[in-house]
Amino acid sequence: MRGLSRSSLVEVEERFNAVAGSADLGTLSDELFAIADLLDREHGLRRALSDPARPAEQKARTARALLGGKVGEAAIATTEAAVSARWSRAGDLADVLERLGVVAAAAEAEGQGTLDEVEDELFRFSRVIAANPALRRALSDEAAPEEGKRQLLRDLLGNRAAVTSLRLISQVAVHPRGRSLETGLEVFGQLVAQQRQRYVAVVRSAVELTEQQKQRLATWLRTSYGRDVHLNVEVDPRVLGGFSVRIGDEIIDTTIVGRIEEVRRRLAG
Repeated sequence: MRGLSRSSLVEVEERFNAVAGSADLGTLSDELFAIADLLDREHGLRRALSDPARPAEQKARTARALLGGKVGEAAIATTEAAVSARWSRAGDLADVLERLGVVAAAAEAEGQGTLDEVEDELFRFSRVIAANPALRRALSDEAAPEEGKRQLLRDLLGNRAAVTSLRLISQVAVHPRGRSLETGLEVFGQLVAQQRQRYVAVVRSAVELTEQQKQRLATWLRTSYGRDVHLNVEVDPRVLGGFSVRIGDEIIDTTIVGRIEEVRRRLAG
């Protein structure tokens, strides 16, 4: 997600947390996604609801009048809190609602015991997209009908993926909001990981790591970063010796290629 005002985000999250407990989280996720999509389409409405010159109470009343009877109370209350907060840019309003849609979906997955599965499936599908240009084109085609994309994903994933995974992948594909599919899936994956307050590490290795190796690596990373780390392992035959780990912007590279590049940088310096 783009950089959001931390104080405003906290205010909206507090309201969201207060109402989400009594809501159907899957429905709440879908409704928040739909509202974010509406704001992306209707620029005039987005500007009106994010205008800092308009009283917060007035914007909240407008949101309730617009959404009443169309979505549940939890989605309305969350939107009221979002339009009442102050944002640095009009697009932040849709960003925060989409963000909370992901959080609601992740909370549903956690309650169903499928959160690990969802994290893995988001990453694996991003690798499928990277390896399949035809599928990427079909899902990235702006002229393709939304329902056609959703049906394609249902046909591909069907009973093979968790319900939450299909929900999140569909949102990224149907409403990319200026992001590539891979970027959108990575952003959503990071938000899902935050449900357990843990980092996501992308590991590249020439061969598949054994479960014992994964456990040792996860333990070492947890000790190093002071937080649980979820491993997404990517097998890449181009990796020569060792492996590399990316956590956010930080890269730990133990590969032969990485060590050669480091030597080259030092020599060039």
